[in-house]
Amino acid sequence: MSAVYLYAVASTILVSSIALIGITTIYIRPALIKKLSFLAVGLASGAMFGNALIHLLPGATEIIGSNYAALAALSGIVLFFVLEKLLHWHHHDHFDPDEHVHVEREVKPLGYLVLTSDTAHNFIDGLVIGAAYLVSVEVGIAATIAVILHEIPQELSDYGVLLHAGFSKKKALLTNFGTGLTAVLGAILVVTIGNVSELLVAIISAFAAGMFLYIAGSDLIPELHKVPSRKNSLWQLVMMLLGIALMFGILLIE
Repeated sequence: MSAVYLYAVASTILVSSIALIGITTIYIRPALIKKLSFLAVGLASGAMFGNALIHLLPGATEIIGSNYAALAALSGIVLFFVLEKLLHWHHHDHFDPDEHVHVEREVKPLGYLVLTSDTAHNFIDGLVIGAAYLVSVEVGIAATIAVILHEIPQELSDYGVLLHAGFSKKKALLTNFGTGLTAVLGAILVVTIGNVSELLVAIISAFAAGMFLYIAGSDLIPELHKVPSRKNSLWQLVMMLLGIALMFGILLIE
């Protein structure tokens, strides 16, 4: 069992480190990053729609049925609606008693929503990897590779969205990495228990699907509409389709 712990923790730490992929942009000019962040938003919207509708919901439906999967997904959507309302109220109602005006905070609520959904998603990845290692080392390695292929486009797009939401490069890297470490917690939980409940994984997966659908539909798509240029809009559409294609491609690999 100690060997399983070692493999599972090492694999999830490796997966978590993918969140640091944004370090490759550290020497890129801020003006260029700002321009490219709109493309990252397009990629993220496609990846989130694809992840929810190609991976998470179908997998959950197989275990708990379409009705319960839909209910869990809708719960995720409603929860994120409430969470975003709270974030917006906090964002706009920060009152400065000296100036007697409302002070606009720098970071958009979108950034915190992405971090919250990514936390749930990475935790699920940890559950999957830990459960796979309980079967065999070979199955665990295969699951780790599949998750890595899935996480590269997801984390790159998440990093771009965090920059677009107002995070600094350093804060975006560290917070993204911090949410990635929840995969380690998921793996440890599974190995400790011995067997993960398929029912629990299915519910969390459908719930996370609702989170992704809400963020992509209510936050990312409106951000894309803020770019009036036909040329840039076309590139955003290309990036959105690329995000969907990547999620579908991973399905074929798995």
